[in-house]
Amino acid sequence: MSEHKHPFVKYARYRPDMPDGNIASSKHFFDHMNKRRTVRHYSSEAVAREIIENCLKTAGTAPSGAHQQPWHFCAISNAAAKTTIRQAAEAEEQEFYSTKASAEWLRALEPLGTDTNKQFIETAPWVIAIFAKKYGIDENGNKVKHYYFNESVGLATGMLITALHNVGLSTLTHTPSPMGFLNQLCDRPKNEKPYMLLIVGYPQDECMVPDIARLPLDKISNFIE
Repeated sequence: MSEHKHPFVKYARYRPDMPDGNIASSKHFFDHMNKRRTVRHYSSEAVAREIIENCLKTAGTAPSGAHQQPWHFCAISNAAAKTTIRQAAEAEEQEFYSTKASAEWLRALEPLGTDTNKQFIETAPWVIAIFAKKYGIDENGNKVKHYYFNESVGLATGMLITALHNVGLSTLTHTPSPMGFLNQLCDRPKNEKPYMLLIVGYPQDECMVPDIARLPLDKISNFIE
């Protein structure tokens, strides 16, 4: 038998504590997640740090290439820091809308009501800057290759969004490009690449979202049985 760096322990089948059975549980969870919407109009209502901490711990349970866990989350509630992020993000967005984005891209965005105004960065109580560790650094200062770090951080981000929705919080994914300013603001090393900004908070009382539908199952999947 080959030797493993980590000891192996027995894993018992996970059985959800739901009285109505697995099929009903899966339907219940879909109905719950189908209420999730991307929100651009936030209340300034405070969100307890412990809630954010627990959701980040949930994100940290995501699978990753070679179990290298190549992610870092910087949770920001400081008003001055959020203002700095907004100013930098809006500058990048101005360039995107005026020079970078193709006419086709802009037409695709138009029905969603997106623009260069990123007031939500300042209004929402939390902004989470997500970083992908392109490589690690061992105790001797040598580079350690990370495998599938983009895919791994994407999985963790999805689990974070799910965890936040589960406690009644809304989110918005924002990817200003380039985002190098986040390394300095968040005091992150150069081996970490800014991956995404996640805006987190409660929606405004009069929040409006686009009336859009998700693709049905037969448009996103097929089965081979």
